[in-house]
Amino acid sequence: MKVEPATGISTDQSQYVRFVNVKKSYDQKLLVVKDFSLDIRKGEFVTLLGPSGSGKTTCLMMLAGFEDVTSGSILIGGRPVTHIAPYHRNIGMVFQHYALFPHMTIGENLAYPLKVRKLKASEIDQKVKDSLALVELQDFAKRYPGQLSGGQKQRVALARALIFEPSIVLMDEPLGALDKNLREQMQFEIKRLHQELGFTSIYVTHDQTEALTMSDRIAVFNNGVVQQCAPPDVLYEKPVNSFVADFIGENNHIPGTVAKFDGKRAEIRLADGTITTASNPNCPPGGDDCVLAIRPENLFIAGEQMLDNAIDAEFITRLYVGDSIRYFFRMRCGSELMVKTLNDHQAPEILPGAHTRLTWAEAGGLALDRPHHM
Repeated sequence: MKVEPATGISTDQSQYVRFVNVKKSYDQKLLVVKDFSLDIRKGEFVTLLGPSGSGKTTCLMMLAGFEDVTSGSILIGGRPVTHIAPYHRNIGMVFQHYALFPHMTIGENLAYPLKVRKLKASEIDQKVKDSLALVELQDFAKRYPGQLSGGQKQRVALARALIFEPSIVLMDEPLGALDKNLREQMQFEIKRLHQELGFTSIYVTHDQTEALTMSDRIAVFNNGVVQQCAPPDVLYEKPVNSFVADFIGENNHIPGTVAKFDGKRAEIRLADGTITTASNPNCPPGGDDCVLAIRPENLFIAGEQMLDNAIDAEFITRLYVGDSIRYFFRMRCGSELMVKTLNDHQAPEILPGAHTRLTWAEAGGLALDRPHHM
């Protein structure tokens, strides 16, 4: 780590925010965060993604200073902040339920963090105007929160978090209370502000689409442990285990056993004895139980052209989803499979009960650990 001698502050921008072996327990027995380590670059947008109770919000609250760290350390710019009060960390915070003062106007809500920092009145007025313009609410300064829509309230909450120019902005499920269309609008708005202002953002959500759309990197949590941290395309195309594969997008899971693995290419024996191939470096060792994971868009109804692998399956039904059609099949071993195709003139018509060949490329399948429930 590069350190500026005069200040003791790290100049290594790849380690601007650091979680180092962080643990958190509320009762000194059960760990809700287990040995969490993560480096975040200055200006990066990192999302903590996972199911409820997986530890992601707790990590955010420890960074903000609202929760104590049981063990380990958190650093900003190379400086430990574990014992620094929240208001001295220069961190902005956006919550799901806005946390606006209902008795204050929008202008007064935005001015509040600046008054706490004892800025001059003229400077406060200018910053309030600039911040409202930034979120396109120039004419709303004299309104109260109760007079705003959900989307407008969240814009105000975002402007208030940014108004004192924090180096880091933390967002805890900020779009959870909005409907689908508003969520998508606000995703675009947050990304626009992030790119325009260049702040470091750490974002908590359990919405995988939101995470894939907005993030430079995503850390996938389960039971207090980060399963994988990587850019969205890597998480989707190269998940390290079954949990990540299931949590990010949709997947077909076919149980099998690793017949052979050379470090890059695996041969998987399915329950009916069929040998299939997959190419991934995170395969369980030879002889171990596994699942063959295939994304629905990588599995095809066989026509004249066959790919590297093929299996027989019985057609059950198809589901029309507008821009795509989902076909559902059942293998002899009982595993159900889904094929996703574009809704175009080439989408096949299949009679229920018909036996069909399904095919996929070697690179379209992954041999992953078999979950305990399979």
